[in-house]
Amino acid sequence: MKKLALASGILLHLHCYKAQDTIQSRNLQKDLALIQPDISVQDKTPFFKKEWVRKSVAPAILFTAAAATWGEKENIREVRNRYLPSFKAKYDDYLQYAPAAAVYGLKLSGVKGRNNLGRATLSYVTSLAIMGILVNSIKYTAKVERPDGSKNNSFPSGHSAMAFTNASFLHKEYGMVNPAYSIAGYGSAALTGLGRNLNNRHWIPDVLAGAGIGILSTELGYFFIDKIYKNKGDNLGLLSKIQGNENPSFIALKMGAALGTTDFLKEIGLDNKKQVGFEGGLEGAYFFSKKWGIGGDFSFSSFPVKPLKVPLEDGESFGNYSIITQSMGFLGAGLGPYFSHEFSDKWLLTLKATAGYSATASGKVFVKSDNVEAPNHELPIARYKPKPAFRWNTGAALTYKFNPELGLTLYSDYNQIKSSIRYHFSDSLEDNDELNNELNNLITKEKINYFTLGLRLTAYF
Repeated sequence: MKKLALASGILLHLHCYKAQDTIQSRNLQKDLALIQPDISVQDKTPFFKKEWVRKSVAPAILFTAAAATWGEKENIREVRNRYLPSFKAKYDDYLQYAPAAAVYGLKLSGVKGRNNLGRATLSYVTSLAIMGILVNSIKYTAKVERPDGSKNNSFPSGHSAMAFTNASFLHKEYGMVNPAYSIAGYGSAALTGLGRNLNNRHWIPDVLAGAGIGILSTELGYFFIDKIYKNKGDNLGLLSKIQGNENPSFIALKMGAALGTTDFLKEIGLDNKKQVGFEGGLEGAYFFSKKWGIGGDFSFSSFPVKPLKVPLEDGESFGNYSIITQSMGFLGAGLGPYFSHEFSDKWLLTLKATAGYSATASGKVFVKSDNVEAPNHELPIARYKPKPAFRWNTGAALTYKFNPELGLTLYSDYNQIKSSIRYHFSDSLEDNDELNNELNNLITKEKINYFTLGLRLTAYF
């Protein structure tokens, strides 16, 4: 009887325990149901981390830059004509293919990339097909005349599109093996685009748009082929374990606006307004630790000088006569310490202070009027030639990193140059006895200070 009572007690206890467990389980399911919406919100991918957003950033920047420089393409071409009017080198016809040749050279040498040879070729051919359709469709619709006047198929640049398609191909296949491959590929593509501009075959917007099309075409080519294979790469598991340098060493391509804080030709009276120009160049630094490194920049800045109306002695305007001064251009290089601070794995602050050298282009000063009987109604009155000068530069940059190897940087720099400018006036003015002593080999000291504000596409290694 006691055994029966004990057994009944055990069964009753188990039944109560099971009932309680069922109730707790139901309560837990209710709690999970209530919590589930919050979990789904937390798991939602932030906009800037979405794959399609990250892949479209570089093309979007390049297309925006092409649009922003469209109205200035004539002024930018004038800079080329002043510095390198007779430049002619055909390296861009061959360098555009170098990244793709590197991919096949590495694969045939046995170096493992993202994909095996067959799949890499299929992705590459698809990218080329997309690029060719985009470039030629726009070329023969826009019908923009080339800067040398040879044809009406300038926009966008096919060479630049090919070069950046090939550079992106190298980045896709071997960027995970070593970021140096990506840097070399995009560096050669940038030199190809520069060559198209220096050879007077394309405007700057042509090159920028071509670069954007090249990168976009490769992204699309890989997207479609990856969908067919239903994975991200043949050797991705092996290569994804390879990480880059933990220190924030970088190389960057930069472009922005330049804002003068002084009147550049104030002493001679040819400039009575602070000028606005543009800057472009390369910058890089090698970091010995996470905080400190040494680096430098190589940049070009150009400032158009606004025309001056010629006043008469009684203060009235001298008809439609204007004094035109050719734009001032500064080719600078500097070296110095860099400091870096990581706010997170995505945000990075960089500070710098560099010192170096600045060379300034010579230019012309002339009077322009419909009443002047001269070619283009322009009468030369002087030439100016600045001496090379010391330049110091300080700046700050904030980078958002899309991944450990690539980021977009907002930068601001301050530049200061003290330049001596020598003026040589035309013979017609120097023959005047009253002006001869005053104008002959006139030298002025000018303070040239300006801020730059722009964007860098930054690659870390």
